[in-house]
Amino acid sequence: MRIESDFIGQRELPEDALWGIHSLRAQENFPDKTPFHKEWYMAIGVVKQACYQTYTRFLGAIHHKFPNKKFPFHLLDKQLIDELEKVAIEVKNGKHFEHFIIPAIQGGAGTSINMNVNEIISNRALQKIGKQLGSYQHIDPFEHANVFQSTNDVIPTSLKIAAISLLQELEEAINTLRLDVEKTESKYRNVLRQGYTQMQAAVPSSYDKLFSTYNNALSRDWWRVSKCFERLKEVNLGGGAIGTGLSIPRFFIMEVVPNLQKLTGLPITRAENLSDATANQDCFVEVHATLKAHAVNLEKMISDMRLLGSDLFQNKEVHLPQKQVGSSIMPGKINPVIPEFVISAAHKIYANDVMISSLAAQGCLELNAYLPSIGHAILDSIKLLIAANKSISENLFRELTIHPKSIEVSLLKNPSVATALSPYIGYHQAAHLALEMKKNNCSILEANQKLNFVTEELLDQLLQPKELLKMGFRIEETL
Repeated sequence: MRIESDFIGQRELPEDALWGIHSLRAQENFPDKTPFHKEWYMAIGVVKQACYQTYTRFLGAIHHKFPNKKFPFHLLDKQLIDELEKVAIEVKNGKHFEHFIIPAIQGGAGTSINMNVNEIISNRALQKIGKQLGSYQHIDPFEHANVFQSTNDVIPTSLKIAAISLLQELEEAINTLRLDVEKTESKYRNVLRQGYTQMQAAVPSSYDKLFSTYNNALSRDWWRVSKCFERLKEVNLGGGAIGTGLSIPRFFIMEVVPNLQKLTGLPITRAENLSDATANQDCFVEVHATLKAHAVNLEKMISDMRLLGSDLFQNKEVHLPQKQVGSSIMPGKINPVIPEFVISAAHKIYANDVMISSLAAQGCLELNAYLPSIGHAILDSIKLLIAANKSISENLFRELTIHPKSIEVSLLKNPSVATALSPYIGYHQAAHLALEMKKNNCSILEANQKLNFVTEELLDQLLQPKELLKMGFRIEETL
């Protein structure tokens, strides 16, 4: 064991722990077990790397401009900064995550997150130079690992880096699903199906028209997600505690974000108003609204598939892939587990949306103390949507089969097909025709033969699949 101290007191820690006393206190204060997103942890690593590189450039600039000059403030040794940068790169690559012991749900605006990473960087750097862990007189989590940084600019900036990276993956997943839906649309083009409104039989439609509605919705989702990058690209790194840059060199403030941009390859920029970017989190509310809209479209699509593939349709035509045994007591039962997974994910996203909106509004004056929970929820939603899109593509649409029955026969007995005659005989006579079909359980051919509303030739023409599916009618066709 080793002993570390802060101004509250002393604590014993495991000898080989890269985390320190501040992480330990946070772990005890927040005994939740919700795991922190590794993507966010790795993004903190690249933000720290950008800060250390910028510090190195700062050293070079002032020594060049003021050679042999003594300054009234302490400057860190370049070799020390180099060691910190090496460890920051390790964090960026996901190493030492087992030493990150802070849960996702916490208090303190992210100070515990920042300090856990600072302690990992400091102790790992001490380890690399052959010093005892916890010997902070050589490399200190505050003085060195956190140089020219604040929790309040490092943590939100790293959150945006993590979110943008995951959004790129989501964008690809949506487009992949859209292409799979498009293939299904093409495969079943002009294949007739019964249309439904309010779960009641409606006018005839086709499978390609149904799948085109999903394709268009996914296209909108893809476009909206691609616009989210614009909402997240402004970061407050360099703003310090409340965006004023107090105690931070102007050189660092001007250079750190361009340096981070080069390291990440992402189109991030320094916010014009660093105080605004520190105090307000409405950008996450807006981005999550896009995620919620996508979840709504996924739920609508997958609920349709679950319904059409259910045993409620006695002569069902849509057959969902059989993915796993559905019951521990009923032999041979197969459940629609993919739709159920997607619907569950969508409702978790709706809940996240309410929480993000509520906590963003809880920001107080210069800071929002609930950024950790906001960040956890938005990353959670993005990852759920990535998983949902992938599962629908790989486990449903690529194995979906449709076996059309003799739908023409059932359509001819559906009273709503009388709608095709309404331009010729009017609404009231069409309604009379539909009522006759329903009353006597007969086809439109039989009902019209009795009522003699249109000629058999015209009726036969109007009931052709191409006529039922075409977009409207031309006036010339009624003459």
